[in-house]
Formats: sequence, C-alpha cells, structure tokens
Amino acid sequence: MFLSRKPSEETVARFIASQQDLAFSYPAVGATQGQATADELPGYNVDHNRIKLGTGRETYERAVSALRSWRQFELGWVSVVPEGKPLAVGTTVAVRAKTFGFWSLSAARIVYLIDERSAQDARFGFAYGTLPDHVERGEERFRVEWNEDDSVWYDIHAFSRPKHPLVRLGYPVARMLQKRFVKESLAVMVRTSDEY
Repeated sequence: MFLSRKPSEETVARFIASQQDLAFSYPAVGATQGQATADELPGYNVDHNRIKLGTGRETYERAVSALRSWRQFELGWVSVVPEGKPLAVGTTVAVRAKTFGFWSLSAARIVYLIDERSAQDARFGFAYGTLPDHVERGEERFRVEWNEDDSVWYDIHAFSRPKHPLVRLGYPVARMLQKRFVKESLAVMVRTSDEY
C-alpha cells in the first residue's frame, strides 16, 4: 500500500486486520531455516549478510534484546508497526517505509522462531514472510549467534522478488533500497551491542 502521507495508527490497524488471516504470498515458506540458494529458489534474489557484534554473553544478550524489540528496523526511514508486537509465530506486522517522499505499508507475518542453546553456543532469531499486500514476495530471517569461540554475530538471510508493479518497474531502485536496509540494519545492531 502506497500513501502520500504517514499512515495513522487507525490506518495501520485496518491494514493489518485486512491481512491477518491471508496466506503467505510465496510458496517456499520456511526456506530460510536452511541456507537456501538461488538454485533452490529460481526467480528470487537470495541475500546473506552478517557482521560480528563482539564477544561474550553480554553482547549476545543485548543483541537478543534488540531483536525482541525489532531494533534492527529502527532506521528512521523504515520501522515495524505497531510498536511492541511480541515475537511469536503468527504475529502480523506492517513494515512502514518512507522513500522518495511517499509512504508504504507492507504486511508480513512471523513464520518461525529460533531459540537454541547448548554448552558451546546459542542462537536466537526469527523469520517473517510476506503477505499479499507487500511490495515484495519472500522471506527474511534475522538471527544472532553466540559461537563456541565466544564471538557474537548478527545474520540476515533473505530471498525476495518484486511483487508490486511499481517495484517491478523500478527494480534497480528496489534492490538499492534492500541493500541500504541491510547495511543500516547491520550498523544498528553493532551500535546496540556498543551501547551498554
């Protein structure tokens, strides 16, 4: 949904309600649980990006807290609305973005959660998938890893392709915005791990 002004809370609530019970807009639901490749997902862009956040339990716990509160989306031009939605399978949210003077809302739903710990490492995260009223089709996984060597990493794995006609028409710009989101999301998570 494209808008000429910032959507109100009522507009966001109506938008989410209209998407709440609809099916995902792509067939490979859950494919980001593995390392899905372009060969396995023909017609989709597959992106995998990661950055080291630091070391140790405190860094890991801060990063987990950041993911739980959707901090990786707090970029100024992109956010998840409504704020404070819990991470739970089935939670539906809208990604609100302002680009080139226009606002957009794109509906997504949490597909799965990750919360794994062993004596050597830990992983926490989630993936969300696109719903019919989203500018793209696909899935994106956000994960924090605490590895056996004590290193902590933030990892984004996604596959997508344009859905909305304007996004298909402006495909190079859409890819530029996706790359900008990734770069800024990585930077936010690094700052989050340095804040405390």
